[in-house]
This record gives sequence, C-alpha cells and structure tokens, in this order.
Amino acid sequence: MTSDMSGSTDPHESQTKAAQHEQIDYLDREVNLLKPSTPFMRDHLKVIWAGFIAWALLTFGPPVATYLAPGLMTTQLPGIGFPAHYFAVAVISPTSSLVLAFLYSRKRDQLDQRYGIDHGAAASDAGETHGDEAAAVDGGVTE
Repeated sequence: MTSDMSGSTDPHESQTKAAQHEQIDYLDREVNLLKPSTPFMRDHLKVIWAGFIAWALLTFGPPVATYLAPGLMTTQLPGIGFPAHYFAVAVISPTSSLVLAFLYSRKRDQLDQRYGIDHGAAASDAGETHGDEAAAVDGGVTE
C-alpha cells in the first residue's frame, strides 16, 4: 500500500476530493476493474489489490515454502517445539487474514473520509418511516 493512501491530514485536500466526488454521477460511469473511471474507484482498487496480494502471499506462502524447502520448514522452532510449517500454516495464515480484514476496514474508512462519504446519513434515512404507514415486510399490502 502506497503512502498516498495514508489518509491525508490536509483538510483542504480532503474537502477538494469530497467536492469532486459529489460532482460525479456514478450511474453514468462504466464500472471496469482493470481501468476504474473515478478517483475513488482507483484509490479503492489500489487498496483491494494490495490486500489481495498480501493475502495470497500469506495464505499460500507457507505451503509453497514447505514444498520448495521441506528441510527448512520441517525443523523444530526453538521455544515452542512445533515444526516451522505447522506454526506458519496453523497460526500465521489465519491470523494474517484477520489482520488484513482490519487493515482493509481502516483503509476504507480513510478513503470514505477523504472523499466525504458518510454512511451514517444513509443508515438514518433508511430507518425513517413516512407517516403512520408501515411497510409490509412480505412485499404485499397490510390488511
């Protein structure tokens, strides 16, 4: 992940990006994973690709290393007494997935803040009821 995604501290830059983001009509933009059409999509895709590459290395790295260097990966680790490949597959791989999920959520929150996206406003609008009329949950009409 590059340093330009670290969540700028300059409020003017954040306001400028948020203002530009408000002017974009996303319904008229083409969604293409290989060539994103908006700055937000480009920044989000950088975060996704960086996370995917890290996940692939951390998840598939230990088994591949065990296959390529079985002598090194099957040696006992000092202190815990487990073979290196067992520790890497049983502890490092699952833990890294949790850490990557946390890092993604932090980066996504930084992107949302940079582009002025507020999820709280959308959630409060969705919870409002109009008048005394309640929506029928099954899609039909109330009797």
